[in-house]
Amino acid sequence: MDIKDKIIALSEAYGAAGDEIPAAELALEMLREYCPNAEIVNGNVVGKFGTHSAEKPSLVLDAHIDQVGMIVTSITSSGFIKVGNLGGIDRRLLPAQQVVIHGKKDIKGVICSIPPHLSNGDGKVLEIADIAIDTGYSKSDLEKIVSLGDSITFDVKCRKLLGNRITGGALDDRCGVAAILHTLELLENRETAYNVTVIFSAQEELGERGAKIGAFSLAPDIAIAVDVSFAYAQGEDEKKCGYLGKGAMVGISPCLSREISNGLINAAKSANLPYQLEVMNGLTSTNADRYSSSREGAKACTLSIPLRNMHTPTEVIDVADVVNTAEILAEFIGRKDV
Repeated sequence: MDIKDKIIALSEAYGAAGDEIPAAELALEMLREYCPNAEIVNGNVVGKFGTHSAEKPSLVLDAHIDQVGMIVTSITSSGFIKVGNLGGIDRRLLPAQQVVIHGKKDIKGVICSIPPHLSNGDGKVLEIADIAIDTGYSKSDLEKIVSLGDSITFDVKCRKLLGNRITGGALDDRCGVAAILHTLELLENRETAYNVTVIFSAQEELGERGAKIGAFSLAPDIAIAVDVSFAYAQGEDEKKCGYLGKGAMVGISPCLSREISNGLINAAKSANLPYQLEVMNGLTSTNADRYSSSREGAKACTLSIPLRNMHTPTEVIDVADVVNTAEILAEFIGRKDV
């Protein structure tokens, strides 16, 4: 399986925040190729890479395995499913979207959309409480299959675009998972400057909960959160975005370790690899925030893959940026600047 196919397989495995097991089990299977003793611990996929020794500092590579989604809150007398959100869904795009409800068996549905002829020109964004899913089932039939609390994800498959680009749902952050797996492939049979542990963490979209557990239990010296960040599209503020195809985005922030930021930059420069800078003026809203403030604190940084249309069923990435992320990580882990 090449890296593009690996990204697609991971992206198409469902795993809404708090219900990540199917995606986590696929990631676990892939991780065991490099970390044979990897396991799922409290929802997180965790594995130690290579030989660990007391002389080396510990380094964690983290990417979150969950995706944004919805949760069943009630079933109306007319047989419509009402929902709450799991993470920051873009509500502007919800009407008429196809979804999958993960009940006793998976069933498909469509989010109701009021025709423009009947809306009196009212284009307001629906509140999540106003969302209703039509499955075609009656209330009594639904209740045999669907329980309150079941998760819901967008019904979407990845598509290959021109060149190295692909679009799909859950590329945030399954492409980060794929980048870490590719990093381990690049590091096979190589000496590393660190004791490397990988964690594909749960519930990032609900407040970095899996990373909070991982940060406390693993207590690393260094932690690098491999996530996604905003890729420029028409009409956006270019100062706040990276660009597709121009390399990973190295995080710089007062809450991140400038040592690690500089180390990643130096690694990229030494290997003649492209990279971009992502300057943030506070918290990063990634798992790096959890590692930097857990216990005595780790030297934490972000390395982000540019992505368009975040938290929608049509996220877009360039696979070259995923490969570049892995190459920078492998160069950094194979040397010791920090």
